[in-house]
Amino acid sequence: MMNSLLVLAEAAAEEGAKPNPLLPPLYDIVWSGIIFIIILFFVIKVALPKYNALVDERARRLQEGLDATVKAQEDSKKAAARIETELADAKAEAAAIRDKANAQAEDIVARAQARAEQEAKRIQETAERQIEAERAAAAESLKKDVGALATQLADKIVGEHLQDEALSARVVDRFLDELEKQPVA
Repeated sequence: MMNSLLVLAEAAAEEGAKPNPLLPPLYDIVWSGIIFIIILFFVIKVALPKYNALVDERARRLQEGLDATVKAQEDSKKAAARIETELADAKAEAAAIRDKANAQAEDIVARAQARAEQEAKRIQETAERQIEAERAAAAESLKKDVGALATQLADKIVGEHLQDEALSARVVDRFLDELEKQPVA
């Protein structure tokens, strides 16, 4: 392009024609071209590499940020899955513990009921033995009292006092046996 402008400028100067008002003088074009080439060289050699390095660094940081975000999302998903698994395990363990506790509670209740039934049976047997012993003692006491009363009654009826204790005991026993044989009305 520079060459074509120079050629046009020289052609116009040789012809002696009127210079083109849109075309600057030749020395301006030459010096502007030299300055443009120097600036272009500076931009290509100094500014452009720094700019490219800056853009590359920024792109690298953005990529690292994106990679970190993707990794964080993956870690988050893994953590969520691990938490879900741990939660499910914890729920299963809690259910197992609850079932075990219920089974132990039922076992404890069953053992307590069995002990209570055994204790109640023992108390009932003891009470029955005690009642039987008291009934036997009361019957014996009643027999003696009735015998004594019968002897006193016989003394009064017969008018004689029975002196022989053995005879008196036999009479009383026979009387009581007869009373036991009689039906109760």
